Amino acid sequence: MAGPTAPTASPCTRNCCLDAQDVCLGCGRTLDDILRWHAADDDERRRIVALAAERRAARAAGNGFAAPGTSGP
Repeated sequence: MAGPTAPTASPCTRNCCLDAQDVCLGCGRTLDDILRWHAADDDERRRIVALAAERRAARAAGNGFAAPGTSGP
């Protein structure tokens, strides 16, 4: 039997600076994601982490912090 799983860790990098779209340049979360984090259940936290990773990858590719499903800023 598997033991309890650890809660999803915050992607915060302590490099907090929001861009013009209110997306953190450090972790890739939106301001809304950051504010919801403490109340979010683990499924929601995993979704937030996945979307933040997509935003960071888009930024690294030179596409800015495009929200998933958009073409960019």
